Parts: sequence; C-alpha cells; structure tokens
Amino acid sequence: MSELTRLEPHELAKFVRMHRLIGGVLQSVKLRHRGLRTVAVEFRIRAREVITDLGRPPRPVRLRIVLEGVEEFRFQMRPRQPKVKITDARISYLNGLFYVAFDSVGLESGEVAKVFDFRASEIYAAGHDLFWQEIPPTR
Repeated sequence: MSELTRLEPHELAKFVRMHRLIGGVLQSVKLRHRGLRTVAVEFRIRAREVITDLGRPPRPVRLRIVLEGVEEFRFQMRPRQPKVKITDARISYLNGLFYVAFDSVGLESGEVAKVFDFRASEIYAAGHDLFWQEIPPTR
C-alpha cells in the first residue's frame, strides 16, 4: 500500500478537482487518540475520479483522508435520516486549519464555506495537517 501524501494548502483546489466526492459513500470514520490531547481522524471514502475521457466512464476510487492535530470535530446522526451517500463535500483551509465536511452545509452555488458553515455540519473535522491516499483495488 502506498504512503500517505501530505496535502499543502495551495494544493487543495487540485485535490478537490481530482476526485468526485459528491455522490460517493463515507464508509468509515475513525478517531485515534495519540496522547492526552492529540487526536487524528481518518475518513474512508468510496468515490469516483473526475471525467477526463468522454469515451470511458470514470473509474471508482477508494480514498483514505487523515486529519492530524485535530482541534474540533462532530459526527452526529439524526434519527430517521439515513446517511448513505455524500450529499456535499467541502474541504477548506481556514485560519490555519483544514476543515473537512461530508454533508450539505446549505450553501448556494459558488458560495464559499466559512468556519461557521463547517461547524453547522453533522460530519466535520478540523485539523492542522491533512494527508490522503488512494487505496488500490483488492483483487
């Protein structure tokens, strides 16, 4: 399995354009306590690559996204609202933290998410470092 790749803030737009997270599935969320006040969050996602060739459908990809140095997070499941597909995916770098959310934050088209938009989300985390990895298909 390949190593995790550190995502720098200036690479964020390119990363978001590489993978079609909306419509994908959030397979798991893992909290890892690495000391008294040190937390990491790992998201496992099934998504698709973006369309680059109109003659072939986009291939499915499995991603592992890891936030290190997590400062805040919330994972909430409301009754009678099943979470099967990712309805909206936002990743931003604000005030020195990477913010990641995988549900609708209620923004209009073209509107940029702010810190309070992420905090209103049911599935979000914010941390100092963001790493990602494409998990190869199993045979």
